[in-house]
Amino acid sequence: MREGARTVIDGVLRRTPAQAVFHWRASRGLAVLAYHEIRDPERFAVQLDHVRRVTNPVTLGSVVRAAAGGSGLPPRAVLLSFDDGHRDVLEVAMPMLRERGLPAVAFVVAGLVGTDTPHWWTEVKELVRGGGSARPVEGLTPDDAVRALKRASDDVRLGTIAELRRSSGRRARPVAQLTPDDLRTLESSGVAIGNHSLSHPCLSRCHDEKIRTELERSHEILTAELGHEPEAFAYPDGDRDERVASVVGHIDYRAAFLFDHRLSASKPPDPLNVSRLRMDADAGFDRFRIIVSGLHPSIHRLRRGR
Repeated sequence: MREGARTVIDGVLRRTPAQAVFHWRASRGLAVLAYHEIRDPERFAVQLDHVRRVTNPVTLGSVVRAAAGGSGLPPRAVLLSFDDGHRDVLEVAMPMLRERGLPAVAFVVAGLVGTDTPHWWTEVKELVRGGGSARPVEGLTPDDAVRALKRASDDVRLGTIAELRRSSGRRARPVAQLTPDDLRTLESSGVAIGNHSLSHPCLSRCHDEKIRTELERSHEILTAELGHEPEAFAYPDGDRDERVASVVGHIDYRAAFLFDHRLSASKPPDPLNVSRLRMDADAGFDRFRIIVSGLHPSIHRLRRGR
């Protein structure tokens, strides 16, 4: 769907009676907004101003306590979260959050902290654009190649990346990642740090030993850098199975977050399966509002038949 048509539809939906109904329903739940990169600071600022004016922003600690059966959250509770640990969380989001007094949580890929190694999907896109080839992604666009590798087994994903490197004769350009000092700066500014695995594979596609390594080693790294254990985990791509959930529970995380594009209950019934809403910082204001109300997620599920 073209951007112009999508904007018109979003505007129509925001003005329908359904939006008012969903807004009322959402006021009794928890909206955990899951961002990644901040590509449009101006639109992001509009979104943050709405959160400050209309909702009750809550901390990760408040959600953890509610999920553990403690005191409930206020009406229209919103938790802001950021996945993958891009530097713009520090350089763009943090000053804007601090200016507005908004708490948040950043889920970081622990194995990339303090390095200039790009996220694996960034490397795949660059290698495919640069002429790299490998059978599992042959003939695919860069974006489709990433989608295919997310569905493949982890061994196939890693083998494909190695083949793309060999066939292209190059390595992806370095990307500055957050440093340990950056993590501590974020925490001191009201942005809690959570775990998002060691290297961001799709965990259900991994064998048992790698699942344990991804979760346990990343937990150790973040504990050492922060001086305390992270209390929350976000499943990479929202991907989990019972093996993954078992290791998360064994590490004793107090909350773990999905990427399922759903509102959460004010007191999440399962602290290791807290729903989140997929949110783009460059989303128009109408799209932002129908996502936070739960109207957009409901239509999304209806279209997909689930």
